[in-house]
Amino acid sequence: MKKKNMNKVLSLALAAVMTSSLVAGCGSQASTGSNESTGSAAGTEVAADNGEKEVTLTLGIWPEDTLTDDIEMHEGFVEQMKEKDPNVTCVPAYYKYATDTFMPLVESGNCPTIFETWFTEPQKLIKAGAVADITDELEARGWLDKMNPSVKTLLSDENGRVYGVPRDGYALGLMLNVEVFEEAGLVDENGYPIYPKTWDELAETAKTIKDKTGSAGICLLAKDNAGGWHFSNIAWAFGATLCTDNGDGTFTAHLDSDEAIAAMEYVKSLKWDYDVLTADPTNEDWGTGFTELGTGAAAMYIAANDAVNQPTQVNGLPEDKLAMCPIPEGPGGQYSLYGGTPYMFSKDATEDEINAALDYLEIMGKAPVVTDASIAGLEADAKNRVDNGVPVIKPFPVWTDADYVAAQEKVVKEYNNVDEKMFESYFDATSSAGLHTEEPGSTQDMYAELTSVLQAVITDKDADVPALMKQANENYQKILDDMQ
Repeated sequence: MKKKNMNKVLSLALAAVMTSSLVAGCGSQASTGSNESTGSAAGTEVAADNGEKEVTLTLGIWPEDTLTDDIEMHEGFVEQMKEKDPNVTCVPAYYKYATDTFMPLVESGNCPTIFETWFTEPQKLIKAGAVADITDELEARGWLDKMNPSVKTLLSDENGRVYGVPRDGYALGLMLNVEVFEEAGLVDENGYPIYPKTWDELAETAKTIKDKTGSAGICLLAKDNAGGWHFSNIAWAFGATLCTDNGDGTFTAHLDSDEAIAAMEYVKSLKWDYDVLTADPTNEDWGTGFTELGTGAAAMYIAANDAVNQPTQVNGLPEDKLAMCPIPEGPGGQYSLYGGTPYMFSKDATEDEINAALDYLEIMGKAPVVTDASIAGLEADAKNRVDNGVPVIKPFPVWTDADYVAAQEKVVKEYNNVDEKMFESYFDATSSAGLHTEEPGSTQDMYAELTSVLQAVITDKDADVPALMKQANENYQKILDDMQ
């Protein structure tokens, strides 16, 4: 079996020390490469020499240190910002959102002007007063009516005020390492992987892969909330509903339903009956899963279209050896968890800082406008993907503006660098009625409870799944009741 391009990975590692200090207008501060932002807190403005207000834009969306080409691309965006408005100073401040670090960041006044989070978080952050209301700025730009209505609802308070804009959407599928499938003899006459269509087939496919290659058939997560996140998609396939919104401000947990228990028993069987998981799933998180897949240590991994750079650019898998297929079908049907990543803004950000951040998104090509700058941003992103061996594939639309969607599609077509058939079944499935939004009601806490059960069943062959799910349900229900 071919292994990842080690030279490429080593060059990325060596380049990690080359944090950008060349960005015009960015002062002496650079990306932290950690879960803390750097630079001035949002909300500080001084007068420039020309009498206009000087604005500091702290970019929590700056790429992590190892992605040197991505950093170079953002340096170009910053140059364009300086040309557009010389009074804006951009401060790189890479921040990876985490539930345990964000509120301390807010309370200390160090939240970056703009940052990314998950679609499960906006309602919690809005209610906590931790993010800025950007309705007026969006309305002035004409962006409000161009946002996908369901996405806008996720980013709005009870009065319809909006607190963020979408970066992109995603739907979970199965990522496949085609090199491992080839070694296992699981490709058809045209070289396309013979992927599992049901969860029973997945177990058998994973066993064949383990027996013939020594690689894990599938990487499942059991370290943090991502484990529960992935498991929820398996549970739906087994017919489970994990939480019900009662419509009166209360929620009911269903983690101990027969269907949810059956899904957890299935996961247990992957470990103890089939032995197809990686060595220690309790040490596998979102990032290590891509490492396992990209290096060929695992053949399959539950993941989404917005992360195709992870097994390729980050972990060395050639772009033409990555494929995606649908989440397998279970006795309850076939579903793909749909979610996305929003941009949100510091509660301390001023109107000028918010507008500077929105200008930056336009330059990136992430805003629902078609201008020379936005098209250049889309092209820069696509070219960067090609240069770094990242598949250029179509995004899930989060903006409804027809001209902008057409511009996105045109750029994808122009820069396409992979065989579309490697992703065809995935996109066919995720354009159907099988999309499933995340469960309501303190979702991250639900994921945490499920992950605790995953850890137990993967480390103890005699684990009592019904009892564990009953306890997790009681814990989760208490959290839901305390929300009232």
